Amino acid sequence: MRFLTAGESHGPELLAIIEGLPAGLPLTEEDINPWLEKRQGGYGRGRRMVIEKDQVEFRAGVRAGRTTGAPVALAIRNADFRNWVEIMDPAPGNEPRKKALTAARPGHADLAGGMKYGHKDLRDVLERASARETAMRVAVGAVALKLLRLLGVEGVGYVVGMAGVWSGVPFRWDLLPRIEESPVRMTDPAAEEEVIRRVDQAKAEGDTLGGIIEARFRGLVPGLGSHVHWDRKLDGRLAQMALSIPAVKGVEIGPAFENAMKRGSEVHDPIYWDPERGFYRKTNRAGGLEGGMTTGEELVVRAALKPIATLMKPLPTVDVVTHEPKDAARERSDTTAVPAASVILCALTAIVLAQAYLEKFGGDTMEEVQERVERYRERVKAY
Repeated sequence: MRFLTAGESHGPELLAIIEGLPAGLPLTEEDINPWLEKRQGGYGRGRRMVIEKDQVEFRAGVRAGRTTGAPVALAIRNADFRNWVEIMDPAPGNEPRKKALTAARPGHADLAGGMKYGHKDLRDVLERASARETAMRVAVGAVALKLLRLLGVEGVGYVVGMAGVWSGVPFRWDLLPRIEESPVRMTDPAAEEEVIRRVDQAKAEGDTLGGIIEARFRGLVPGLGSHVHWDRKLDGRLAQMALSIPAVKGVEIGPAFENAMKRGSEVHDPIYWDPERGFYRKTNRAGGLEGGMTTGEELVVRAALKPIATLMKPLPTVDVVTHEPKDAARERSDTTAVPAASVILCALTAIVLAQAYLEKFGGDTMEEVQERVERYRERVKAY
């Protein structure tokens, strides 16, 4: 399974083509739209989330509520495009255009992208580098989540800590309703209250906040990924996908950074066996991966999201046309997008896992894939 996305932040729509999905995967817009709604939610979001009401549209590859085996084409319309028609017009001329960006914003792709591609209007960089693109990747991830669910796999994204406040309630699967109800997607009501207070304070001060997000998946078979070559190691593929989320600057599988400061006897997970469960571990400090492969335990992917780089009290910069000092440009932005980023991390992790399942068990139909997964589960249990 592979996919491509296209589209700009203020263009007419976001697009994706997914190739390699088996025929017969039940799929409707309602499998996708709730995930788009989750991505738009979260305390600390800005006005763009009021303007946009993201809804996916199938353009190809789905008929009568199921995939046909052909490439699946998705679209999400940008409601705000009506205000940007002249600015985003692909026809030549009318330059310099309104809302041209020449004051590069620290922390964004503006300056590096402008130097790379030779743009002096940095909107040519901003529009594609924008986190708006993740709306379509969440839609692709929702398709992956539907496929995984039919293979017995469940995933969730939530916030471990943000705004300098850590959750005091460890994750449990029975807390899923609590996470979905929380405006900051946290398990801990007391931490949530303090986070909201700090978000309000940061907004009043024109500042932004970051945090730590986590995705968990249960029900995975052991042996997804491979140890035989570097680019087939699942942890490497997961890390690359996590780091592709705008503003994510660090990733770990399980408590990796904490483990790095301990002795091996405190870190590695002893292996046990019984006739009912087969091989299992009582701890999961490896985060569900060993040697680049899933172990069958829960997969735990954690990522660090820096504070959003667009500040209402702008930082100093330089104009790329005049080379004069300026204050950084201010695009419409959020105070924080940490809760939304946890949804994105879940969706993108699901894409990598769906790819791994289809690589290992792929068939032309969903029924074939399910049969192969079930046979493999039986074989592994009898190992």
